[in-house]
Amino acid sequence: MTKDVSVGGISISCFSSIAEVISTRILTEESVNPGVGIAINPEKVITAANNPEIRDVINKATLRYPDGIGVSYVMSKKVGEPVARIPGCELWEHLMLASRKNEVPVFLVGASEKVICNTNQKLSAQGVNIVGYHNGYFNDADNSEIIDKIKDSKAKLITVALGSPRQELFIFECQKVIPEAFYMGVGGTYDVFTGNVKRAPWLFRKAHCEWLFRLLSQPTRLTRQINLFTYIRLYLLGKL
Repeated sequence: MTKDVSVGGISISCFSSIAEVISTRILTEESVNPGVGIAINPEKVITAANNPEIRDVINKATLRYPDGIGVSYVMSKKVGEPVARIPGCELWEHLMLASRKNEVPVFLVGASEKVICNTNQKLSAQGVNIVGYHNGYFNDADNSEIIDKIKDSKAKLITVALGSPRQELFIFECQKVIPEAFYMGVGGTYDVFTGNVKRAPWLFRKAHCEWLFRLLSQPTRLTRQINLFTYIRLYLLGKL
């Protein structure tokens, strides 16, 4: 099904399932397809529209997939057939498990020391080939040291949980030194994976209302949700 659709000026790939993303764009028979994967949701579309630097960073990715239901819905309307929503946290978990087949070396970056250690332990227990990890509490001045650590590990699959746009900026800096790897920005995925942060209950996920659960759990996110209403307005005006 792979085709690209423009949403708010961002070219995003259509997929029918998470398995298709992994098998066609990330993993190969032997290792990985070098590149960068970035999840796209309505908030990111609006942020990119208002910030040329962020838009340029997003457009440098080799894989842009629809993380938010608002994005996959607009894409479905444009192509005239269903486009699967690809939740970043689910893609990451499936990718970690799929990487076991060829023992692809994985490096983890981000989150607190406790969360990254627990993530490492849980993945290792599942048979994932973790070759290194580093928490997210470092400054830009430390980037070179951490990138050297990643390079020495010979990782081919590098997932980074620093929040946007910091994780993307780190990824592209790292890619200059290690171009043969696949990188994926994963936001708060490690926290959800280890149970440090509760994911939306099944009913919210089934109704595509995870954003509402997060808002109810963290009212401080209200200002961020303004972008969602802006996105809806642009869609209704035919400007996406």
